[in-house]
Amino acid sequence: MSDDHSARRKFVRSAMKAPYLEREEEHQLAVRWKEAGDQEALHKLTSAHMRLVISVAGKFRYFGLSMSDLIQEGHVGLLEAAARFDPAREVRFSTYATWWIRASIQDHILRNWSIVRGGTSSAQKSLFFNLRRLRAKLTQANGGVPTHETFTEIASAIGVSVKDVANMNSRLSGPDMSLNAPLTESDGESADRQDFLVDETPNQGVTVPEAMDRERRSSWLKSAMTVLSERELRIVRDRRLSEEGATLESLGNSLGISKERVRQIECRALEKLKTALVENQPNDAAFI
Repeated sequence: MSDDHSARRKFVRSAMKAPYLEREEEHQLAVRWKEAGDQEALHKLTSAHMRLVISVAGKFRYFGLSMSDLIQEGHVGLLEAAARFDPAREVRFSTYATWWIRASIQDHILRNWSIVRGGTSSAQKSLFFNLRRLRAKLTQANGGVPTHETFTEIASAIGVSVKDVANMNSRLSGPDMSLNAPLTESDGESADRQDFLVDETPNQGVTVPEAMDRERRSSWLKSAMTVLSERELRIVRDRRLSEEGATLESLGNSLGISKERVRQIECRALEKLKTALVENQPNDAAFI
């Protein structure tokens, strides 16, 4: 038997031997701690409820985490409950503390169960901690195989989407897989799992020069457009630089001229732009 397991058993036996508190004694201890900060009262109050911590922690033992850690996190929740408990409300401390103990343990599980963070919303947390139970209950009639109808019922019961249920079910079906895990190929050579992931996006050797070229062209165009008149600038922007591209007729109606006149002004503006670009960047005239 490991030292850790032996120490935990001794701790559990000690916690179980702690005397139960009568309602009046519990109230007096809570008042002493709340009003006077009496550390001895806090110790007696929390020691008497460590069996509650152990009981709540035991309900989460199937998540594959250390029972000692679960009990420790539950104790943190117990201390948090003691710090927030108001004895004037005449509620038993155990009733109030149970929520804090469970919340502390659940947060610990969510932080450590997987390297991928999940269950950030209250609905996602509920799904994480209730999916196994609901899935087992609803699939008894289907030979233990979850179906789309099963996921639909679970989604309705918890208040999440069917996609969320399917994704969480997939996550709970197996452990995390490291991309650095070695794989053996057919020829006997080994490689990492990440070696077989294909990135369809262009590499930086392509994207960075393209981004620099776009920025350079934009700067050149902005500088060249200063040679245009206000009307020429509007026509070029509306016709060439907008996503939809205004028609000659619509621009003509807006400016109070014919569409043929708009076309003439546009052609003249584009020639002026070309001339300005070549003059400003003579070494890159072919590129323009």
